[in-house]
Amino acid sequence: MDQSLSLQAVSAWFVVLPDTDAAGALAAKALCYSDRSLPHASGRPWLVGRWAPETVVMAEHGGTRVAVIGEHAVTARDAERAAAAADGAASLTAVDRAADWPGSFHLIVSGGGRVRMRAGAVDLRRVFHARTGTPGHGPVSVASDRADVLAELVGAELDERRIALELLTLGAPYPSAGDPLWRGLQAVPGGHCLTLHPDGRTCTMRWWSPPDPVVPLAIGAARLREALTEAVEVRTRGRDLVTSDLGGLDSTALCCTAARGGAKVVAYTAALHDEAGDDVYWAERTVQALNGIEHHVVPAQKVAMTFLGIDALEDVLDTPSILTVDRNRRMGIVELAAARGSGLHLIGLGGDELLAGTPARLHTLLLTHPLIAVQAVRGYAAKYRWSRRRVLRQLLDRSPYRAWLDQVARDLTEPAVPDNEPLLGWAIPPRMPPWATPDALTAARELLRAARSEVRPRGRGHGEHRELVAMDGISQVARHIGQMAAPLGIAVSAPYYDTRVIEAALAVRPQERITPWCYKPLIVEAMRGIVPEASRSRDTKANATLEEEAGLREHRRALLALCEDSRLARLGLVDERVLREWCRRALSAEKESYLLHPTIACEVWLRSREMTPPPVRRAAPSSRRNTAPPHPSSVSAALSAANRENRER
Repeated sequence: MDQSLSLQAVSAWFVVLPDTDAAGALAAKALCYSDRSLPHASGRPWLVGRWAPETVVMAEHGGTRVAVIGEHAVTARDAERAAAAADGAASLTAVDRAADWPGSFHLIVSGGGRVRMRAGAVDLRRVFHARTGTPGHGPVSVASDRADVLAELVGAELDERRIALELLTLGAPYPSAGDPLWRGLQAVPGGHCLTLHPDGRTCTMRWWSPPDPVVPLAIGAARLREALTEAVEVRTRGRDLVTSDLGGLDSTALCCTAARGGAKVVAYTAALHDEAGDDVYWAERTVQALNGIEHHVVPAQKVAMTFLGIDALEDVLDTPSILTVDRNRRMGIVELAAARGSGLHLIGLGGDELLAGTPARLHTLLLTHPLIAVQAVRGYAAKYRWSRRRVLRQLLDRSPYRAWLDQVARDLTEPAVPDNEPLLGWAIPPRMPPWATPDALTAARELLRAARSEVRPRGRGHGEHRELVAMDGISQVARHIGQMAAPLGIAVSAPYYDTRVIEAALAVRPQERITPWCYKPLIVEAMRGIVPEASRSRDTKANATLEEEAGLREHRRALLALCEDSRLARLGLVDERVLREWCRRALSAEKESYLLHPTIACEVWLRSREMTPPPVRRAAPSSRRNTAPPHPSSVSAALSAANRENRER
């Protein structure tokens, strides 16, 4: 395995170094693979990596420097004001009040010998850090936006035990989900910031908290419309051409918002093999009403099936991705958009978690508005055929999150919960797949029990926790598509994960935002006058179950090829014989084949780490000053199986 795979092959990454001579050796190594760097006020290397220059703005005031990297419209003057706010302050947190900008970005501050780094409210953009020793100096801590780059920089070893958690059928539960797979590396949770001290110490603290959900729907819809319009404008401003998915209600809202700007909008809709899929029907209605949008429908026979080419993928990702099984199908439109000449592609990923929300909010609603909650309970129970007794049991269960996590560890080999289980608990309990070895099971249980010791829920109560965890988890798929799209020179952007957009939506009263009686009422109201009336009231959601089942039949040989000399089997985590037997079976997409997705993701990822690093392919320079680095795209069928809330809505 080439220990410099990502440093050599990845076209967009950066590391953040503390302002100390002890970081000199790390800086020298990173500079060998980088093409850009920014210094501290002291002259020592501060930011080192590869990035498109138009994605970065840096300014200083006194001895404080501020850098902004990502999707934004921040000017040097804006950054200078933020640096002035932090300059001379007792804490670098003063920068947050001055940096309330739209978009999605990393914010890095250097001042007084300290370095502070943060991303967004959820995990679309990541912050990883590690502590290492340097000859002749004391310990030093360093951070990066990619775990693999950081691991290679500090020489961290792969943690095989941590991979065991990646095999769980619905993914590792919070707070273990998204953890780096190398020893000594740590991830900063969404909504938190990291401070690097010159003596090697680090400090992590919260900078963002969800708003209180007290805003009426009408006011919240106006605020969401403003936030989404601003988010789209940040990304499209100054561009002659942008592309967009035009499928479900969420991507339709973004596409129509973009069409109100000055850029030419080219929309793409992928047809499904399932005749019940109605995305094309609704997309054509939208285009007819808007006039002026160039629209391309990708025929079903030209859309890749699930599992296509999974034994030959070469993407360099910093974690396994459940999008792997659906990679070629989901990247098809991105590739068409890049070929059309687009530098930016908008997609609606994130809308389901944010706009449909979760009925687990009923826990709190039952205490604050009991009559409304009881009506909603009846509605959900009838809609999804939930057992009222199970609903009542979950609503009355006041067990803390730690107790739930402990039960998950105990029940890893129990049967999966039934499809009609109410979605009111902390999460759907994950399970170990039948091909996991006893060693994998033991490792997963020990890691889950270690994580529970000091853990608190991600949010206040079951509902807020569940929504934020879903956004954290599914945003990783968006992040991975950004990494896959990077060599194409196109930014794939998911505005629903912007902090301002998230705040606008979560501030709305849950009984008005989340209801069994209406599909996504908040976005429906917010898009009044933007999305054509012919499409604004759509209440259906397409599903790719047929693509999954047919893809498994067509591409079984590629699936079985991954069972030969399995890297997971080499690590003692998978019984190769049992896995092969499963891959030979006819499997239901709804209840069986999704169990394979995390395992395939891990197997493909481990194999990808053995590749010879390909040459870095640089994107052509953009004409726009603040273009975003590649980020986000649409959700896969695998994701729908793993996140049943979305599928059931």
